[in-house]
Amino acid sequence: MGGGGLRVTGVPAQHGPDGTEHLVGEVTGFVLSGEGLPTVYVSGDNASLDVVRAVAERVGRVDVALLFAGGARTPLVDGYLTLTSEDAVAVAEILGARYVVPLHFEHWAHFTQGRESVERAFAGYGERLRLLAPGERTSIR
Repeated sequence: MGGGGLRVTGVPAQHGPDGTEHLVGEVTGFVLSGEGLPTVYVSGDNASLDVVRAVAERVGRVDVALLFAGGARTPLVDGYLTLTSEDAVAVAEILGARYVVPLHFEHWAHFTQGRESVERAFAGYGERLRLLAPGERTSIR
């Protein structure tokens, strides 16, 4: 790599409602950053806005938010395992994200919200929203 290094920091994430960790397991989110590089938040299988608020207090605004959405559900717990489309918008706002890339919302039976739900929730985001098809690339400057 030319220039400075890439810093990868593990941050909290919560896979489901409070008190369900013993059923759904632990997960981790990440913040990628470095001198001269954009700050990127990767939510992981997080479903908690409170966790995101704690991350935002620690890292501040982010340039890009990669958000695992889809409102995943399972019969194991009463609640979502990943962000709903509406919660993904809230996360983008909490983090002050310049760009948002929703991920992880298609092709699994346990997702309750898909591309259409994400598009509706992020209406008005314009170029800030990068809603990619599988295999599609985007450049963020």
